Amino acid sequence: MIKLLIVEDEKNLAQNIERIVSDIAQTTVVYDGAEGLFEAESGIYDLIILDLMLPEMNGYEVLAKLRQTRQTPVLILTAKDGLEDKVEGFQKGADDYLTKPFHREELLMRVKALLKRSLGVFDEETISYGDLRCLLNNKQVYFQQEELPIQGKEFELLVYLIQNQDIILTKEQIFDRIWGFDSETTLTVVEVYMSRLRKHLAPTNFQQNIQTLRNVGYIMKGSN
Repeated sequence: MIKLLIVEDEKNLAQNIERIVSDIAQTTVVYDGAEGLFEAESGIYDLIILDLMLPEMNGYEVLAKLRQTRQTPVLILTAKDGLEDKVEGFQKGADDYLTKPFHREELLMRVKALLKRSLGVFDEETISYGDLRCLLNNKQVYFQQEELPIQGKEFELLVYLIQNQDIILTKEQIFDRIWGFDSETTLTVVEVYMSRLRKHLAPTNFQQNIQTLRNVGYIMKGSN
């Protein structure tokens, strides 16, 4: 499931944004810049919708600090509609800039466009890795023409790895992404599900592309 972070201090507007994107993403909402930066730096989100006029830390500051460590796509959503504001936003590292008030359809279109560019989704709702295809709508995995028994959290884990090829993912990042901060299970569940996923990928030989980095996490090598 796609994860989206909304950083917006107007609670009613934040709730409206959440409703607009709820069909395509699981959302987390925070209401100030400092908390927004903390969440964004976790690395578990696929897209960030960021207001500029925020308490604690403004959106420009959040974006500038985030770009020191993360390249997560950021859509600025703000009432600041001046050319100089837009220029500064893009200079700080924004991927898109939308002004308030906005149309529901336009926000959704821009979110999908950014996700398509970064993750390759919303094209045919398929993510591929060599001859491996993950159907996002049906949550099915095929190797060539054969369906593999990869479901539930294993499916989410595989998609997350494919979306982050050649990037080191710590066990904490994977846990927070797949099971969530508030999960009552323990970090060892990551090792259990990684082992299951490798077993199911054995017929493809792609299991050997998932490398364990001792005391750190995992990395999935690019398929090319």
